[in-house]
Amino acid sequence: MSHIIVIGAGQAGSSLTAKLRNSGFDGDITLIGAEAVPPYQRPPLSKAYLLGDMEKERLFLRPEKFYDDQNITLRLGAPVTKIDPAAKTVSLAGETLSYDQLALTTGSNPRHLPASIGGALNGVHVVRSLDDVDAMGADMAPGKRALIVGGGYIGLEAAAVASKMGLEVTVIEMADRILQRVAAPETSGYFRKLHEAHGVDVREGIGLDRLLGETHVSGARLTDGSQMDVDLVIVGVGITPGDALAANAGLTINNGIETDAHGRTSDPSIWAAGDCASFPWQGGRIRLESVQNAIDQAELVAENIMGAGKDYVPMPWFWSDQYDVKLQIAGLNTGYDKIAVRHTDDAVSYWYYKGDTLLAVDAMNDPRNFMIAKRLIAAGKSPSADAVADPDTDMKALLK
Repeated sequence: MSHIIVIGAGQAGSSLTAKLRNSGFDGDITLIGAEAVPPYQRPPLSKAYLLGDMEKERLFLRPEKFYDDQNITLRLGAPVTKIDPAAKTVSLAGETLSYDQLALTTGSNPRHLPASIGGALNGVHVVRSLDDVDAMGADMAPGKRALIVGGGYIGLEAAAVASKMGLEVTVIEMADRILQRVAAPETSGYFRKLHEAHGVDVREGIGLDRLLGETHVSGARLTDGSQMDVDLVIVGVGITPGDALAANAGLTINNGIETDAHGRTSDPSIWAAGDCASFPWQGGRIRLESVQNAIDQAELVAENIMGAGKDYVPMPWFWSDQYDVKLQIAGLNTGYDKIAVRHTDDAVSYWYYKGDTLLAVDAMNDPRNFMIAKRLIAAGKSPSADAVADPDTDMKALLK
């Protein structure tokens, strides 16, 4: 009987093992996680969970009983220390397990501030794991002064929650504008105004020189020479793929663990999916950091382990919740050269074009137009930018 080991008990790992069983695999499955809790949702951590609107058990993707019922061995709190591809073994907690096929769903890791500029002080937090957010929540109280380092989606979501909890919030972004790496100036401007309307001090083009304090952070010196008192710091300066185990095992690394279109790594018995994996895309190679990608890619890898031989063709979509605004993103905006703006009552959407080709959309409180755009992009249809911007256009008719 064959044995499949999956390293990484997050969204991708849980989806992959469930899909294996659902596809009829009747061999042994072991899902190994470094954290001591069953696979859980990460997006609510920095929102509903941090606000206290969601209990820990509601974060779990599936009840722990599910894994027992599906005869999936769940090894929690057991970080893998080594993969030996030649012996086809993994080492953890003083023991060695053998595999026939191995899948890596090791996710990603938050970037930390260097200790040399105060990154190791108490009160300095990142947003990635349940433990991270539990530690952060203990520091957050009305009236405290929070500094958010990084104006990407993680930083802005944390800023929104801190503001709603009654903290005094400052966001600093070293780039010229928040969300510069991922969104158009129009989207950046929308969220800058949103945060400022909620009392958040948004400072763009300003970075962190260093944090101040003996053991606990007490202040920050910024690159413009100014200094501020702070009680806690939340760092949202990006993530890196969790590819260290793969690299140490000699697998090819290329912006994460390099896979082919089927999800297979440079070792024919090892697969990868989710945040940790890069894959071929439109003549190049990309790595997607999203829940939807983690699910879709992991399920496809499960099918391919079973012999399906399918190529992975992603349908990228993302979301972010800030205050009472739900941002939904469909497609990838890389290479855009034009934006069409559509206003609908209190909603707005920004449509990204490269020439006459629709690439992506950012929709704020506009689920109807988001779904239309998502379907258009999936079908390879590109309505004219003028039609999209025209308030009299029947958007549903564009799908025909």
